[in-house]
Amino acid sequence: MRSKKTIGIIVSVVLVLGLVWYFFLRKTENQVQLETEKPVRGEISTSVTATGRVQPVDTVTVGTQVSGTISALYADFNSTVKKGELLAELDKTLIQATVDQAKASLAQAQSNLVYQTGNFGRQKQLYETGSISKQAYDVALNTLQVAQANVNNTKAQLRSAERNLSFTQIYSPIDGVVLGRSVSIGQTVAASFNTPTIFTIAKDITKMQVEAKVDEADIGNVVTGQRSTFTVDAYIDDTFNGTVKEIRLQPSISSNVVTYTTMIDAPNDDKKLKPGMTASIIIFTKEVKNALLVSAQAVKFMPDSTLPKKYQIVPLKRGESAQGGPPKSGNDVKAKGKGKTETKMGESVWVLEGDQLIQKSIKTGLNDNTKVEVLSGLTGNEQVVTGVEALTQGSKPAGAASPFMPQRPKRR
Repeated sequence: MRSKKTIGIIVSVVLVLGLVWYFFLRKTENQVQLETEKPVRGEISTSVTATGRVQPVDTVTVGTQVSGTISALYADFNSTVKKGELLAELDKTLIQATVDQAKASLAQAQSNLVYQTGNFGRQKQLYETGSISKQAYDVALNTLQVAQANVNNTKAQLRSAERNLSFTQIYSPIDGVVLGRSVSIGQTVAASFNTPTIFTIAKDITKMQVEAKVDEADIGNVVTGQRSTFTVDAYIDDTFNGTVKEIRLQPSISSNVVTYTTMIDAPNDDKKLKPGMTASIIIFTKEVKNALLVSAQAVKFMPDSTLPKKYQIVPLKRGESAQGGPPKSGNDVKAKGKGKTETKMGESVWVLEGDQLIQKSIKTGLNDNTKVEVLSGLTGNEQVVTGVEALTQGSKPAGAASPFMPQRPKRR
């Protein structure tokens, strides 16, 4: 009886130890699921970003060449004006007086010229008959010539005065829209040393441009004709299109940061864009359409010890190139660890074929950190591995429960 009891105790201890090992000490294989994708055809691009301001393509500053007091204004902010349209007038009183004075001087000079012309005719007849000396004849001739010069001088003064009088009326030099008005009626403007600004006119606000500040690290990839898009804070959900028109050589340095001004044409047919708006700009430096693309995670994926043993890992053979044959020269490949090589300007991906993970070398093109362009090495039908998703992390299988834990009563 005692031996049977001993055997029962031993069997019970072994059973308990077996259960403890099975549920708590046994190492379970991680259950994982490979994330895969097929290469797809699509567009990929690389770009640079910048900030800038929207401004009209052509802006004209209208001023005055004479001093005076503004007596009338015929245009205001946002006014649409035509070329030759009267915009403002200055007080004409003083300039009109100068014109009248010049006219009076001209009349006097012309009267004197008439008198001196008759006097010279008489002196000439007397000189021909020998009644006066040669000196008296020369004096009469000189007096006539001075009278003629005085007439020409006063005519020039009159033209100048009349021209200044015309400057009191300020006309629009172009068709456009008034962006700014700097004066008011009754204000005095002085044109002694520089031309005072009265109006600022934009030639055509349906054609705007963006003055972008491109960093010196990115300017080497920017060329004229490249496509660009930008947004403004006023229309955050709208994307505006543009084209790089000009890259100016003069740098701008602020806080030791060097930028280059890049002008971008921006159509504004709906007139949403307004001068001075801040723009967030993207310039597409390279674009490829209908490219074979894989995700960037696929290029970064590398199998490790967390994979189940059922997967057979097949790395690249030493010396294998993206074209599937030996490289043309030793410089075309470089070792990336034991049994793994790749082209100097290429990458590699892992392809799932049944239970095999096969490493394939590819040549890549553009990389926008989300997608990678595949130039060669894939056909587009492969299942490319992008990552591993763990279903369990060393825990007991789903549905298993410890026999030592209290069981919830079943509902009847």
